[in-house]
Parts: sequence; structure tokens; C-alpha cells
Amino acid sequence: MTPLVVHVVDDDESLRAALAGLLRASGYEVRTYASAGEFLLDDTAMTGCVLLDLRLEGPSGLDLQAALTRRGRTIPIVFMTAHGDIAASVRAMKGGAVDFLVKPVERATLLPAIGAALAREAAQTATAERLADLRQRYASLSTRERRVLEGIVAGKLNKQIAHEIGVAERTVKTHRAHLMAKLEADSPAMLGRIVEQLQLATPSR
Repeated sequence: MTPLVVHVVDDDESLRAALAGLLRASGYEVRTYASAGEFLLDDTAMTGCVLLDLRLEGPSGLDLQAALTRRGRTIPIVFMTAHGDIAASVRAMKGGAVDFLVKPVERATLLPAIGAALAREAAQTATAERLADLRQRYASLSTRERRVLEGIVAGKLNKQIAHEIGVAERTVKTHRAHLMAKLEADSPAMLGRIVEQLQLATPSR
């Protein structure tokens, strides 16, 4: 099983060490960083979650959040701060942060927040893997199977699809069976959901 990694970003060395110790004692793998730039330079920091101080020397925690968003990295973030800055917390949450904790952070509030962040990461990973699998299955369809799929999703009958693409109805039935097997779909409704997922995941131009 892959260890659950928590990336701690805080410019206070003693606090970094304390948080790392607490998290390791709770069963997590921990990596620590003294600045936003140090974290961004770590190309391996792609999974798990980030426990991020709001106010850092140099680029702030919010700057790091924005940089990750620009790079398309969706790693979940739990913010922490010694300052009860409501405006900053609102901005952080709107940016997709999982939680916003006030220092000194207690174990009773920290661990549930980290658990929620890692649960989000697991869900995001599962969704990405499912989508990658769907794309691979769709790519395996022949051109004619894709045309039959379009017809099915549009609610057309086999004979209508056959007329449109110029083949016998039995040929459409054969293509239909093949594409449903390739996409692991057991109904036209499921085919529709698959196509919708693929379309939603494709950036509009």
C-alpha cells in the first residue's frame, strides 16, 4: 500500500518539526518545506495533501495555492495561520482548500482535517483513473462503432442508424454489441453517462 504523504510547508523550523512528529506518530509519511518555492521545486510532491502556513517568508500560502492551480495540480490543501484573517480564509476556501485551521493547531482538529484532505485526494485519484480508463476504451472503438455510439446516445433506433451510415441493421447490432462490451456498458443510459463524462472532461476550445 502506498504511504499517505503529508507535505508540511511552514517557515517556522520548530513548528515544522513538531507537526512532522505528530503526523508521523499518526501513521503518515511526512515531507517538510521551509517555503513555497521549496515545495514547488519538489517534482515528486504530486500526491497526498499539503499542510500549508498562510503567511510565509516570500510567496505566501495563498500564492502557492494559486501557483498550484495554474499548474493544474489538484493536491488538497489544509491551511493554518496564527492570524484570524477572515478574508484570507474565504479566499483560500474559494480556491479549493479543504480546511483553514488557527494556530496553535490541536491534534483533535488537525488529524480530521488531514483525513478529509487525503480522502479528497483519494476520490480525485479514483476519478482520474476511471476517466483515463474510459478514454482508453473509447479510443479502442472503430470509426463505425463511434458513429453507432453517437446514434444510440441520440436515442435513434438501429434501423435509423443503419440508414444513416449505410449498412445493414444486423451490422449495426453487431457494432452495438462490440462497443458496449468495449465500454463495459449494459444499457443505452450507461452509454450516455460515459459519453457525458468524456465530454465534460474535454476542455472546450
